[in-house]
Amino acid sequence: MELEIPELLAAGLILFAMFVIGFLGLRTRIPDVILFILAGIVFSGLLSDSDILYFAGEIGIVLLFFMLGMEFPIGKLGAIAKRVTPAGLLDLFLNFVLSTGICLLFGLDVLTAFLIGGILYATSSSITLKMLQNTKRTANPESEFLLGVLIFEDMAAPVMVAVFAGIMAGGEVTGMDFLFLAVKVTALTLAAIFLGRFVFSKLKTFIDRNAGSDIFHLFLIGLALIVSGTAVFLELSEVLGAFLAGIMLAETGRSETFEPLIQPVRELTLPLFFLWFGTQINLDGGVMYPALLTALIGWSLLGKWLTGMAGGRMYGLSPRSAFRAGLSFTPRGEFSIIIASAATAEVMAFGSLFIVISSAAGIALFLYAPALTKKVYGSKQKKIKPNAQR
Repeated sequence: MELEIPELLAAGLILFAMFVIGFLGLRTRIPDVILFILAGIVFSGLLSDSDILYFAGEIGIVLLFFMLGMEFPIGKLGAIAKRVTPAGLLDLFLNFVLSTGICLLFGLDVLTAFLIGGILYATSSSITLKMLQNTKRTANPESEFLLGVLIFEDMAAPVMVAVFAGIMAGGEVTGMDFLFLAVKVTALTLAAIFLGRFVFSKLKTFIDRNAGSDIFHLFLIGLALIVSGTAVFLELSEVLGAFLAGIMLAETGRSETFEPLIQPVRELTLPLFFLWFGTQINLDGGVMYPALLTALIGWSLLGKWLTGMAGGRMYGLSPRSAFRAGLSFTPRGEFSIIIASAATAEVMAFGSLFIVISSAAGIALFLYAPALTKKVYGSKQKKIKPNAQR
């Protein structure tokens, strides 16, 4: 007779286990993100089919991007978009097009090469943003550039996922499919801009009167889930919807009031996303194409570094900040898993191993980026005021 554990007990055990893992991370200074992912891999047999874990983790990632969006009023976001587009296109060329080309040079068929190129393309927005916050680097000059590139990827990746899903289902992806997808993204974005400018910008008095109530966080989180759910309904990314919900609220000018209301819920649910993330990584199929895997791991780090260096300079960063940016967004993540899950078992195992290695290497590079930058460019000297020189 199989023993069934009550869901309430299971939830408590998971949260307690994650506290222990996070506590070990604090003691060993190993980022809790990578520990949660590794825990997910270890316990994937028990947790991979947990709908509750997936849903709770999805709320965490939605709130992460919701709070990110609140930092970007529409005017500021428009200015960033204009500046980051060249870097975003460079990122697409280096990390998707050239990655696909490397796979073709190793003799892979076109479909497999495109799938692996897609796995290599998008940086993990969740890991990168979490690391920016954990290391208190959100105020650094390169953080705005990194976030801009991540947003560009989060808009391009759903298109890529839709194309791959159509191909793997045996259907044809036509120009009309692309057009329809572009129309949906544009419509959702314009709706968010309209609501932000003409509705939420006029709610300042309402917010000031009610933000201190015990129920106001329900309004905020409900809004985030509604817009994210609308994006999913339109077969777009929930993180895109969450970000758009955030920029709608940013128009109120009250983001600092909202953050303390949302953060406790985010901190409860976000670690569950990384745990679920680990459960989706399948390493049972062995290593396919070990030489190609080695080459792509090297190229994945180099390609993102080149994006940071060249794209950062296009964006207007100093060489020092661009160098640090290039070392700070190499881990692949959620979109890579989605693309890998649509592939054959061999490609899924290949992609899973790549994601684990790139996540670990990317987090390590992120942590050591300031020290490596200092070694290359030296210590940043403080400017001496003219009247102080005597």
